[in-house]
Amino acid sequence: MLIALFNDPFTLIHFTNRWLHVFFGVIWIGHLYYFNFVQGAFMAEVDAAVKSQATQKLVPRALWWFRWGAMGTFITGLVMLMLRAHLDAKAGGAAVFASSYWINILTGAMIATLMFLNVWLVIWPKQKIVIANAIATAGGQQANPVAAGAAARALVASRTNTVFSIPMLFFMLSAAHLGYGVNESSNVTLYWVALFVLIGALQVN
Repeated sequence: MLIALFNDPFTLIHFTNRWLHVFFGVIWIGHLYYFNFVQGAFMAEVDAAVKSQATQKLVPRALWWFRWGAMGTFITGLVMLMLRAHLDAKAGGAAVFASSYWINILTGAMIATLMFLNVWLVIWPKQKIVIANAIATAGGQQANPVAAGAAARALVASRTNTVFSIPMLFFMLSAAHLGYGVNESSNVTLYWVALFVLIGALQVN
């Protein structure tokens, strides 16, 4: 089997990229769940001194793995979509947006992309403010008045991503393991419109 893989470079590239996608995804979503189900409860129970130390030393390390796990997942996911599109075109083509596989995978990819953007454009920038404030106050400086609002905004985005992660994982796995009939009578356009409205409403919060 391994020899066959090495004899087919494209298959080897596809498999390696898929493995990396899962690897980075475990790092990303694992840290997402850690922040929401473990660290949040811990921070709420400890005193201010312990919370400050954790914010200065633990949170930056966890956020490094969190955001770069998200980056790795996004990049390998994009490459995987391009590789699959190439395979489908080679096999005679698949109706993108209108086949069972592509509806599932693109739905999952759209949710994951929003989650990725939340990480890099909301959670990380806001958490940088929180971390800088913890370091400043520990050094005797005055607290940054916007830090509390930044923490709250990051929390909302993180919890939104936690909610998004459930359907995202469902659709990602459904692409290969839960096919369903899609034919010319299927109202695919209505599906995509409804999906954009629903996900947009959740994201706008």
